[in-house]
Amino acid sequence: MTKDHSDEELLRRFNEGDPEAFEELVRRYERPLYNFIFRSVRRRERADELLQDVFLKVVQRSQDFKGDSKLSTWLYTIARNLCIDHSRKMVFRRHQSLDAPGPGPEGGPTLLERTAGTGAEPDRAAVTEDLRRRIGEAIEELPEEQREVFLMRHVQGMRFKDIADVVGVPENTVKSRMRYALERLQRALADYEDYVDELK
Repeated sequence: MTKDHSDEELLRRFNEGDPEAFEELVRRYERPLYNFIFRSVRRRERADELLQDVFLKVVQRSQDFKGDSKLSTWLYTIARNLCIDHSRKMVFRRHQSLDAPGPGPEGGPTLLERTAGTGAEPDRAAVTEDLRRRIGEAIEELPEEQREVFLMRHVQGMRFKDIADVVGVPENTVKSRMRYALERLQRALADYEDYVDELK
């Protein structure tokens, strides 16, 4: 059964001609990769397209994976590079605010609400509307390098080492970016120090 194999074993089996192995990889990673991409491009249609591009590149480059890192790190690196390419093409792009109403005639949940982790503790579920707005604004105002590290760490739940592999910088640099991000958030959310302390 492909479900019992590691990611790396699935890729090896795919390279040997087993299409079910690739299907299992897609099942494992389509949702987390989509969430990762969506938080960068902030448009569902574009996120769908980029997700397909990720798996297309996996098919095209499957023989290039040498096992120097985890397969998941390789996948996130591909996704991040595609997001960067997309951002460079959007010269006059405007980022949707994290607290802007969602699509629909009456406005749906905000981006921050739509991307909130599903495993939040009960006290986080009780965070006020004002705090959600201020957190969204504070995260939005982080420099890009700090924001992507913050989101990978606290939304994707990635380890610092894996983030370092994805963004291509030393682990200590990732930790520094995370520290600077938290310092900025702490200043922006000075009235909610207990919440920011929990992020550390």
